[in-house]
Amino acid sequence: MPKGKFFCFSPPVMIATFFIEIAMAMYILWRYKATPLTRLVVLLFAFLAIFQLAEYMVCGGMGMTAMTWSRIGFVAITMLPPLGVHIVHAIAGRKNPIVIGAAYLTALACILYFALAPSAFAGQACLGNYVIFQLENWASWIYRAFYYGWVLTGIGLCLKYATEMKSAKLRTALRLFACGYAAFIIPTTLANLLQPDTLRGVPSIMCGFAVLMALITTFGVLPLIDKIKHKRHTSK
Repeated sequence: MPKGKFFCFSPPVMIATFFIEIAMAMYILWRYKATPLTRLVVLLFAFLAIFQLAEYMVCGGMGMTAMTWSRIGFVAITMLPPLGVHIVHAIAGRKNPIVIGAAYLTALACILYFALAPSAFAGQACLGNYVIFQLENWASWIYRAFYYGWVLTGIGLCLKYATEMKSAKLRTALRLFACGYAAFIIPTTLANLLQPDTLRGVPSIMCGFAVLMALITTFGVLPLIDKIKHKRHTSK
């Protein structure tokens, strides 16, 4: 394998993933009634799709500079961890304003930095298989801590709440969402361990695998929640 390459993603795959995520968001809007959970999931997919589009545009251009697309992309993916934490609580029917609020506040701090700081990005590079977004070194470590911290928190909350649910379907829904998280965290981490050069492309690789989470949520989690609501409605 040539140094600096990770043969999973390419500009055509990026744009295809964008359309898949948009299609799943539209399917959810068509298939399910609007609820706090479905709105959060649609937002999650929309931000994932925006990142994929920004990634493609970094490779392909079309009007705006690569720096502008980098800012758009990072603003989009920064919303994913707090939305994930919020979705976990929506599935479990729990309210935890301190944790949810902290997730959004830390995301907001990152968004303001990526959107406004002149030196937020040292550069970009499209390798044809993934995109490198070159952050300042200190910002890179803080961002990784933010991202992995909240994703692992989301997985932990999924598993914790699953043990407290009386409904077997809710337990399964929470565990499936935890699997969705794992579906993009574990492959990315393995890629980094097997080929350390891919550490520079973590956002690109992670969001490529995130389509697995979108599929699990669309065709695993939401149908279970819908069955629970249907059962409650018919039992009244």
